[in-house]
Amino acid sequence: MKLIEEVSIWDNGVNKKATILNTYVVNLILNESATFYYGLSAQNEGGSIGATLTQGNLSMTGQDYQDWLIDNDAWDYIAQSLNLVITGDYIAPVIQNTELS
Repeated sequence: MKLIEEVSIWDNGVNKKATILNTYVVNLILNESATFYYGLSAQNEGGSIGATLTQGNLSMTGQDYQDWLIDNDAWDYIAQSLNLVITGDYIAPVIQNTELS
């Protein structure tokens, strides 16, 4: 998952902010194309992943597919296709147990 510059998403009559991009391959045809699922999510106050505000599928074909050598190429393609700016990797917060023994 990646952190992205904040984007506004209209969700059930409320304007919400998405700051996390999640994506993974849902279909791959070797030497031809890849289809990715993507989801844009909010981030909770503690830094954990909140609700998915929008989602969909995106296909990579042609020269874009041929140029895909490493994962970052796919992240960049998806971000560019969705007009997003990646700002870093999402790192889940560590929840500490505060109970005393």
